[in-house]
Amino acid sequence: MPLAPDGLPRCSWVHADPIEIAYHDQEWGVPLHDDLKHFEFIILDGFQAGLSWITILRKRENFRAAFDGFDPEVVARYDALKHQELLQNAGIIRNRLKIAAATRNAQAFLQVQETFGSFDRYIWQFVDGETVQNAWSTLADAPTRTAASDAMSKDLKQRGFKFVGTTICYAYMQAAGLVNDHTTDCFRHQALA
Repeated sequence: MPLAPDGLPRCSWVHADPIEIAYHDQEWGVPLHDDLKHFEFIILDGFQAGLSWITILRKRENFRAAFDGFDPEVVARYDALKHQELLQNAGIIRNRLKIAAATRNAQAFLQVQETFGSFDRYIWQFVDGETVQNAWSTLADAPTRTAASDAMSKDLKQRGFKFVGTTICYAYMQAAGLVNDHTTDCFRHQALA
């Protein structure tokens, strides 16, 4: 259990990086009900595939600037010229498929909002509208996928989303507070229970 200078016990994936500590303490696992933040997490989780989360966190402000504040209305209109511009941006992950997926996901995101009234209403149905409260002793106990993330992945793919495999969906569920996967010895576990 790593301890930051403040001495608080945290999940074992958190290291001494202030960005990571702030993300863990203030965002990770907090039930999310804001559509723009949902879109941001979906985009960032897609870019994270195959990389460490700290890499994404360190580039997060660059992503925000490059992707117009994660406004799905704007990102949905990105064209080949904008994709080329993003491929030249050293401040983000320059992956052609992931950049194209961000635009496709924005379009699919808007369609979900139109169908369900909000993306939030749609996404929380996979956990029956309530955070799944887990009680893992160690990070190794937590799964990398569940029946809910399998169902979410399948449904998102059918709606046209890309980079939404079940493992990515589970990481998204952890981040957006659809599940509480803070370990039981972490000071945030009880706060979010």
